[in-house]
Amino acid sequence: MAKPGKRFRGAAEKIDRDKRYAMDDAISVLIDAGGAAKFDETVELAVRLGVDPRQADQNVRGTVALPHGTGKTVRVLVFAKGDKQKEAQEAGADFIGADDMVKKIQEEQWLDFDTAIATPT
Repeated sequence: MAKPGKRFRGAAEKIDRDKRYAMDDAISVLIDAGGAAKFDETVELAVRLGVDPRQADQNVRGTVALPHGTGKTVRVLVFAKGDKQKEAQEAGADFIGADDMVKKIQEEQWLDFDTAIATPT
């Protein structure tokens, strides 16, 4: 079996395996121990919650808001007429129209938007 490399051994020396770290301390130790790799390093966290996933009332669900978003901008198309066009423009819609946009989609197969919103009219 191959022995661990110099970087791994150097990082392993900085961590006390017999000590339980608080979350803030563990993150600072990870940052100090790593950082010399030539790739984007990741950290995995496993948490034992003690729930039975077969029970419907014990399922664990959640979402995470990323600090810098997903990086993708959403292009919005609004089907509107009259005053609603002005409202859509003020709200930041990328494409605004009514029958002209429908015609463009049908004839040119134009689908250069991510979300379409229509007013009741």
